[in-house]
Amino acid sequence: MFREKYMHMNHQIFPDPELMDQVLKSAHDAETRKRKIFRLIPKPVAAAGLICLCISVAAPTLAATSDFAYHALYQISPGAAQFFIPVQKSDDDNGIRMEVISAYLHGNTAEIYIAMQDLTGDRIDSSTDLYDSYSINRAFDSSASCRLVEYDEATKTATFLIMIQEQGSGNMEGDKITFSVREFLSHKNYYENIEIPVDLPSFTAGGRVQTVAASGGGGMYYEKHWNESSADTLVPGQPMKEFPVDGIDLTGIGYIDGRLHVQTAVPNRLENDNHGFFYLKDAEGNDVNEAYGLYFISSGESGRVDYHESVFDIPAEEIAAYKLYGNFVTAGMRTEGNWRVTFQLEREK
Repeated sequence: MFREKYMHMNHQIFPDPELMDQVLKSAHDAETRKRKIFRLIPKPVAAAGLICLCISVAAPTLAATSDFAYHALYQISPGAAQFFIPVQKSDDDNGIRMEVISAYLHGNTAEIYIAMQDLTGDRIDSSTDLYDSYSINRAFDSSASCRLVEYDEATKTATFLIMIQEQGSGNMEGDKITFSVREFLSHKNYYENIEIPVDLPSFTAGGRVQTVAASGGGGMYYEKHWNESSADTLVPGQPMKEFPVDGIDLTGIGYIDGRLHVQTAVPNRLENDNHGFFYLKDAEGNDVNEAYGLYFISSGESGRVDYHESVFDIPAEEIAAYKLYGNFVTAGMRTEGNWRVTFQLEREK
């Protein structure tokens, strides 16, 4: 309604012909003066002018849900962007509907329930994961999280809970929140407590070593064995055929500095989030966790590959008493789209 009214009003405005002639005649002079005038504008004034320009065109543009206009204005002024964007509690794309079920405040915390329903297929299930593809835009400082809380198989609907906790005064009532999703993962495969069919004593001779820049890691002794500049890892080899997990490659097992390293590789992890971890079982069946683990990335002609290396503090002469196990998760389906909803926060009644 607002868009139609605005366009009708805008179409009634016509420039004066004489004024148009004057503008055309002075166009050449204006072009030559343009750079000089721009240099005389102080930076704060120029920035303010840019904000005013964006706001002046924001209402009709955001009413038309222009992604470019909205994101440009949000970078400059989140408050202005959220003010101008219209409320839209449901959005359909690629045969999937995203809808706001409820949104309310209690204290300085907002709880929002969002549902995603597959209207045409079977792409949403109980393992649906928004991964890192969602955005929560708001006009105030806060921390936020999103997690799956329910799946209805009959309607093929997954419900997510968004928790937002404001860092300021707690006066969020009436503010608009925009929640958007670009893609999601589903039909995940879970490999739990599976034995890896490898002969660990055959890898005691040591492996080929390389020095890499680790992209992250963890574990009790992670900081002790790794620094920000480098880490020693196995040189990746050909994937082992006996590894029982589709979507993850076992690319190396060997000893470095008296510790057992077990290496996996995941191609295109940014698109599938395939991951997992290893552990050992001793002769009595007790679990032995890794001393630490680390990640590194390789990029080549075939694309990006994410590596993970589990390191166990077990001497080579004792490894025959252990077996290798692991837990892994891989995504079976990735669905792309462009879903966005905007809604206002209200106090709990």
